[in-house]
Amino acid sequence: MKRNDDDPEDLRSRVAELEATFGERRRHVARVKSDLGAFDIDYRKRVGTLHEQLDKLELDIAEAELGEISKRLGSDPRASTQSSAAARVEAPRLTSDAVRKLFRDVAKAVHPDLAGDEAARHRRHALMIEANRAYASGDEEQLRYILDAWERSPEAVQGSDPEAMRLRLVRRIGQIEEEIEMLAADLAELEGSPLGKLKAMVDEAAAQGKDLVRDMIGRLKRDILVATNRLDALRPPSTL
Repeated sequence: MKRNDDDPEDLRSRVAELEATFGERRRHVARVKSDLGAFDIDYRKRVGTLHEQLDKLELDIAEAELGEISKRLGSDPRASTQSSAAARVEAPRLTSDAVRKLFRDVAKAVHPDLAGDEAARHRRHALMIEANRAYASGDEEQLRYILDAWERSPEAVQGSDPEAMRLRLVRRIGQIEEEIEMLAADLAELEGSPLGKLKAMVDEAAAQGKDLVRDMIGRLKRDILVATNRLDALRPPSTL
């Protein structure tokens, strides 16, 4: 059925459908984030500590081997590993006149005190937080993006005549569609992250009756045992 952008009832119906879709997908993304967070905590607890133990052993082995080589060459084993001075923190950028003006324009447009209801106040408050953050870092591009996005928003349309109401509905539709696209991008980023891919592998293995994390733990424990024996062989024998 073709959508009629001139019929207020059609537009309101479309807004309601999109808001329902947006709410459902936002809850789905929240569940994925929660599941990944729980998986990350469990993985670090069960596997991460073993990785840290193995990394420490491998570092000790490397230092012990370097010490043996240095003894033969008569050099300081730490001389080649000393780095230059730590990287300095970049000085904060100066806030330009253009950034100050943009921030004032954003504040005038989106200030929460101008909201007509609680939902609008919440949206304006979130935008002001973003604007304050951008202003603090001198990010002119982000401030311009916030202002442009606001000018294209439903709330930027003034008036109560039929055309103003229609335009607000059309803009709201575009706004929700953009938010849904952003949720899709967030979900793709979560699922495509190293942690997301690892969880997918673990879940797929579990569906086949396998415990991938348990297998990882077993391999790590074997590697730790091998590394411990190797380090013991490199260390000088005790005189006791």
